[in-house]
Amino acid sequence: MAETNSGFKAPGSFKEAVCIDGGRVYDSCCDRDCLEDLRCFFTPKGQEIIQQALNVRIRSAEIINVFVDVEPVHFNRGYYACDLTFFFLVKFDVFCSPRSKPVPVRGVCFFDKKAILYGSEGNVRVFSNEFSKDDASDAQARPTNNLPKCVVQCVDPVPLSARICEIRDCCENVRCMPACVCNCIGGEVCTNLQNGDKTVYATIGLFTIVQLIRNVQMLIPVYDFCIPEKQCSCDEPEPECACDIFKKIKFPTDEFFPPRADSDCDCGCGCDYDENDCD
Repeated sequence: MAETNSGFKAPGSFKEAVCIDGGRVYDSCCDRDCLEDLRCFFTPKGQEIIQQALNVRIRSAEIINVFVDVEPVHFNRGYYACDLTFFFLVKFDVFCSPRSKPVPVRGVCFFDKKAILYGSEGNVRVFSNEFSKDDASDAQARPTNNLPKCVVQCVDPVPLSARICEIRDCCENVRCMPACVCNCIGGEVCTNLQNGDKTVYATIGLFTIVQLIRNVQMLIPVYDFCIPEKQCSCDEPEPECACDIFKKIKFPTDEFFPPRADSDCDCGCGCDYDENDCD
């Protein structure tokens, strides 16, 4: 029997079928969004620098948090609307005079997205000792329903561009920022700017996968218990010399012979190459 990377030996022969409770992906979608001119918000100190700015350059962007809300679509049973709100932390280099060094400033922005996916049906309420409070009365906590769970996977956004602009509508794209977002930037953000004040509009690229998962009982084959075969050891491995480590590095052939633009697309996602994706 072959040994796996986790130290367990591969199964020998089928023994029985058991029922497990696990998450099944009922529906999913992937998307590529170019988010143009997202209004950024800054702390009072950062806003003072933006007010004096002549130019700005975007450095990086990252996702702080994603708020997810799942509601059933009443006109189409079994489908659910997944309302997603992305909060981004964006870093800029701000130039306040032609020959001055750039000043690093951090801002936050948000983006709302909706996806309608199939999640099957179910109207039961779930009670379990997992949700019981650990006290003398052992009161049952609020039961959970069996709505499907929405899972959002995303990579770090791609920073594309940024520009300084005066606000024309002070109420445009303004909302109260949650505490978790404000803590990442170092304090409350300014949302009470007036028309004519300066702000930054950022453009970033976002790749996402949205999945709708429901816990179901599934019948799976069982071969044997997962019994570890290797022993625990506290002995530290002997350090390797730099040359030994270097010998294990794969030769970077692509660096010397870059692939052609018309080569086959092998992105690992199982989809065929489409020339329209390069537009």
